[in-house]
Amino acid sequence: MKQILLILFLLAGVETFAQSDSAKPDSSWKNIYRAEATKVNDLVHTKLDVKFDYAKSYMYGKEWLTARPHFYPTDSLTLDAKGMNINEVALFDKGKKTPLKYSYDSAFLRIKLNKTYKAGENYTVYIDYVSKPNEWREKGSAAITDAKGLYFINPLGKDTTKPIQIWTQGETEHNSVWMPTIDKPNQKLTDEISMTVPDKYVTLSNGLLVNKKKNNDGTRTDTWKMDLPQSPYLFFMGVGDYSIIKDSYKGKEVAYYVEKEYAPVARGIFGHTPEMIKFYSEKLGIDFPWQKYNQIVGRDYVSGAMENTTSTLHGDGAYQNARELKDGNTWEDVIAHELFHQWFGDLVTAESWSNLTVNESFADFSETLWNEYKYGKDKGDETNYTGMQSYLNSGSENKTLVRFNYADKEDMFDDVSYAKGGRILNMLRNYVGEDAFFASLHKYLTDNKFKNGEAQQLRLAFESVTGQDLNWFWNEWYYGEGHPVLDINYVYNDSAHKVDVIVEQNQTQQIFKMPVYIDIYHGSNKERHRVWMQHTIDTFSFAYTTRPDLINFDGDKTLLCEKIDHKTDDNFRAQLKYAPLYVDRREALQYFADKNMTKDLSPGLNDKYYGIRSFTLDRLGEVENAMSDTALQQMVEHIAQTDNDNKTKAKALTLLAALRNAKYQPLFEKGIDDSSYSVAGASLIGLSNLNPSNAYSLATKYAQDARGDLNEIITTIFILTGNPADYDMIVTKYEGLPTQSKLNLTAYFCSYLSKLSDEQQIKEGVDKVVAFRNKIPSSYKENLYPYINGALQKIGTAKGGDVASYIANAIKE
Repeated sequence: MKQILLILFLLAGVETFAQSDSAKPDSSWKNIYRAEATKVNDLVHTKLDVKFDYAKSYMYGKEWLTARPHFYPTDSLTLDAKGMNINEVALFDKGKKTPLKYSYDSAFLRIKLNKTYKAGENYTVYIDYVSKPNEWREKGSAAITDAKGLYFINPLGKDTTKPIQIWTQGETEHNSVWMPTIDKPNQKLTDEISMTVPDKYVTLSNGLLVNKKKNNDGTRTDTWKMDLPQSPYLFFMGVGDYSIIKDSYKGKEVAYYVEKEYAPVARGIFGHTPEMIKFYSEKLGIDFPWQKYNQIVGRDYVSGAMENTTSTLHGDGAYQNARELKDGNTWEDVIAHELFHQWFGDLVTAESWSNLTVNESFADFSETLWNEYKYGKDKGDETNYTGMQSYLNSGSENKTLVRFNYADKEDMFDDVSYAKGGRILNMLRNYVGEDAFFASLHKYLTDNKFKNGEAQQLRLAFESVTGQDLNWFWNEWYYGEGHPVLDINYVYNDSAHKVDVIVEQNQTQQIFKMPVYIDIYHGSNKERHRVWMQHTIDTFSFAYTTRPDLINFDGDKTLLCEKIDHKTDDNFRAQLKYAPLYVDRREALQYFADKNMTKDLSPGLNDKYYGIRSFTLDRLGEVENAMSDTALQQMVEHIAQTDNDNKTKAKALTLLAALRNAKYQPLFEKGIDDSSYSVAGASLIGLSNLNPSNAYSLATKYAQDARGDLNEIITTIFILTGNPADYDMIVTKYEGLPTQSKLNLTAYFCSYLSKLSDEQQIKEGVDKVVAFRNKIPSSYKENLYPYINGALQKIGTAKGGDVASYIANAIKE
């Protein structure tokens, strides 16, 4: 599961309204131990025969479920079955059905078997039922915003802008909305699913398509068979009008299911998949373990993507046209993340949600691996650094990676399980070494394939390979809270030719014991020392003949920590010049920007890696009067004209646009017709700044094909112009914006609505804003609801009367 979350950025100057809540939060969950689910029965196989009722958003199902006692004899079977109608329950034996007694309370189906069965003794239960997903209510999470399990998208075709689709979302325990099962991750079973659908649609499920049968009523029944065991939450069904673009890996099908509009660019989005499979297979020493690998895109998906075994489901954020892809495939990390789950999460599945780290931390880490392999070490290090900052800024320092106490299992899908866990794996990789790390992963996967795993089994695999006791590492990072918060000082004694590196740990949690490298630079010559920090204050002493140009603590830049590093200006200049890593250069450039040392930023504009050039341009935008420096301005011009990364080029153009200098008009006129939306958008800003009265006509001219950055800028121009005649187009563009862009423009959109005279249009616009607000995950409500509600209330204040009453009712939760 790849979570695509909101960036918590509130526009400066927007009034917010405080919300009070006198109720104390419930903390009783802290005393509840979240154990692995007890196995009374083991699932063996599920056979499903399902038909869909698009008018009612129902699914009619027949199930043959084979199970057996786990160890102790039992005469009963309890299944998760949420919000269903249960029509029949029977024992199925040799083609004959024998009715069984059962009770059902809308959540659990409790079946009394015909006798007491012993361990290893299989039995098959037949269930005729109706799934009613839209009538089932269960809260989602920040990562998975809904919990219906089965989703009918535009089932009646009333929305002409959206296709008719069906897809399922099982994680965490939501597939039991559409199939009775033991909906726990520590179950593993095979399956066969037959779906009867309108003949014009294609279907997708786990495993292989083994049969297609046309029916006399215009429908077709497709049968998919999965003969390797998987956990129930990984079961998947998808139905819709898709084009299927096929690649392969070692004779296995690798296919992309996309809406027909995106068939020409499907390989531009997903085309690296076969190479990813090869890379991960070779790195892990375990070839891709499943029969095939398909990826499908679902409209209105409730998360980022989901690693259903052999059949990953992606949200429609994956869709990008050819021009968008010119700015880089924004979905590539998600594709890599979900693919790695086919090993970590699907082949070996976390035994409980408390151990989610053995699924999600690995998938998060895989993004670093792929970027490092495909695009170089700087890109891999940037990915790792971004993940580290995501965790450090999340306020999650009091949570452990393995968590046996939580309020809801959905809470496990957070920056600790993902970002912190991924960084911990990268530290472990650095500590034991590349070969030992991947040999250990190979052993873990081999020992537990088609079964369940937990963090302790991962530790035992590493200990077996390395011959080391690694309890200290697991105790600190898997079962302990927090991270090091370091204050690093350097005390030089030139007369004694000695320097003391003093490292103080200031975190409120545990004191960490970790090895780090300290690199001492004399010019480009590096002398490396491995030391262990393990106390509140550690002092490391080094002799020198001449004072070093730089002492670089954590020379590999893998340590998950916050730090204040008391280096001098010259130390940071040496770090930028000599230290080789992405984080080394980034830290130095950030230091210069914080101190308004504009000239010292210039090497960043010439950096070999576009990510550093882009970062430097961002910093220049923050330093007052930085662009008044002629030399820097010329360097920015050069990037705007020649950079091979379009996003970086666009940032340079945006800096030049702020100068409002007519000499750049030819550059902007050329850029506005660029194939890159980012370059075109930045150029539109430039031309609009030079001639504000022409901004609206330019926006109108380029509005038709606009997406990405260009679309956000055009939408902003339309909203700020405030023409009532543009209402339909503004609403359409607002609705089509990605989440962050929509958040950025919501206050302006509400201001536009407040100036309209048509009350029906105002109410429709308010409904669009409220609909956007209501899709925000609950964990972000505290920060974002006041902002959005405040913007809506300003409309009510401006218009009064019926509009004010309408808004007051609309924003109620």
